[in-house]
Amino acid sequence: MSDAFVRIGPLMDPASYPLWAQQLIEACSESKRKVVEHELYQRMRDNRLGARTMRQYLIGGWPVVEQFALYMAQNLTKTRFARHPGEDMARRWLMRNIRVELNHADYWLNWCHAHGISLDDLQAQQVPADLQALSHWCWHTSSADPLIIAIAATNYAIEGATGEWAALVCSTGTYAEAFPEDQRKRAMKWLKMHAQYDDAHPWEALDIICTLAGNNPSRALQAELRQAICKSYEYMHLFLERCMQLEVSQERQSPRERMALVQG
Repeated sequence: MSDAFVRIGPLMDPASYPLWAQQLIEACSESKRKVVEHELYQRMRDNRLGARTMRQYLIGGWPVVEQFALYMAQNLTKTRFARHPGEDMARRWLMRNIRVELNHADYWLNWCHAHGISLDDLQAQQVPADLQALSHWCWHTSSADPLIIAIAATNYAIEGATGEWAALVCSTGTYAEAFPEDQRKRAMKWLKMHAQYDDAHPWEALDIICTLAGNNPSRALQAELRQAICKSYEYMHLFLERCMQLEVSQERQSPRERMALVQG
């Protein structure tokens, strides 16, 4: 029997993938859940997130959004034409989607502008170091790890969780309706695009991962994939927890203390 994997079922059905991949999805599910169901996103959905916390979130998240196309470009350099069917699949997919990711930085900037955050603010990165850990991890795995591991950590894990939390934020109109009507479409475009994907991108990444790994990858490779995926979720969770520390500290302040912070 050939060890090669060729998907024959629907792209977005876990049953279309080898048993080891289904077990991988399950093994990482709790780490993913802690991200996509995080209190910060529930508060964002309900428009109950403080302005300073929202500012910290958007500025801290900028490096990952701005550099995501570069992560993919680094992975593209690891491919060689006709060396392996999985590499050919990755090569075509990365080339096609790098251009898409470039536009996402513009949409994030529009979202930031709606909250009074400038490009200079984003580039200054005046945020706690904890919030930069996710971008450092993404850069590390994309530059140093094998193609299959880096795609699992970025295009599968990060894009997959992002599509789900964006769908949560957009699941009611409460957050969108807080923007003036003439700004709403531009402010919400990044969120709406990720929420409306029904996101095929992480599933396409999983298809590439399984094609690269085959039907019976070594236990060592399976463990390495699980570690990389969960590490991405854990860094995302660390980012959210750090933002919520600011949110909770603000809630504990008196109205007079909060006013003093706003004024200077």
